Amino acid sequence: MARVAGVSQATVSLVLGDKWRGRVSERRAEAVREAARQLGYRPNLAARSLRLGRTRTALLVVPALTTEFYARVYTGAARVAAEHGFGVVLYPSPEGIGPARDPFDSARASLDGVIASSMAADALAAVRGGGLPLVMLDSDPADAAAAATVNPDIAGGMRRMARHLLALGHRRVTHLAADVDSWTFRVRARALAETFDAVPDAVVRTVSAALSVDEGRRAAERALTDPEHRPTALVCDDDILAAGACKAAHRLGLRIPDDISITGFDDLALASALEPELTTVRLPAVEVGAHGMSALLALLEGHPADGAELPVELIVRGSTGAPRG
Repeated sequence: MARVAGVSQATVSLVLGDKWRGRVSERRAEAVREAARQLGYRPNLAARSLRLGRTRTALLVVPALTTEFYARVYTGAARVAAEHGFGVVLYPSPEGIGPARDPFDSARASLDGVIASSMAADALAAVRGGGLPLVMLDSDPADAAAAATVNPDIAGGMRRMARHLLALGHRRVTHLAADVDSWTFRVRARALAETFDAVPDAVVRTVSAALSVDEGRRAAERALTDPEHRPTALVCDDDILAAGACKAAHRLGLRIPDDISITGFDDLALASALEPELTTVRLPAVEVGAHGMSALLALLEGHPADGAELPVELIVRGSTGAPRG
């Protein structure tokens, strides 16, 4: 393998033993990995685990597998893990968002570390302070229990959405807010309110809804039939709520975007399946998972794991336009 990669046997040992960081360049490490793939090399993970005192297994805790966002997060984490001979065990909270049974009692000894979403915070009560390295995703960077935090730029994404609507001329909007006590949704609400508060005569009202299409539809119907604050735009905390808002508009005989503009957040496949297609904020879910796994690997190697804030993208489609009149 050393001959194929064009490196020394010592370099091969460092890379295959996952001890190369700071001692071997990324280019040479990749050459060794490519040679291993060409030669069909498969490490003896059991022997390696005994030697290193590790299981080479990470736990990814998410609130539920009801949207593709967390599937994408898993894809990113699993890809990086596989490159380093690790496996990822996925733990979706069976109750979705909210308290869950302790997944760590029986599994703690077989894990090297945990990556978790803030949306599954209640399921993490057992691991906080339990000695396992913890990397949090889409979570409060001030959380003292997390050794590192990896976030999309949630506030920046909502500010871009708010400025997009303001530039179109919207001054009366309703925030269709997720009825979930989570850092990520508090950040969205604050960024939207602050951006609109800076503009004279701009007003944001809030209507809360559980994270489902039906609940989003019901909340949107209440907002769109409110005689005291009829909005020109509905700003939804995610694409699922936005889908419900679109259903409400259609049922009320309103045209999108002529009579009402509707926006989402996440850029799920659903966003481009709606008609008209949904203006939304694209979150880099795969990159979030990949950075989270990289941070955990750094911690396990005894290196500092810097947090990351990843850029997001405003995707303007057909569901937003200038308000009438």
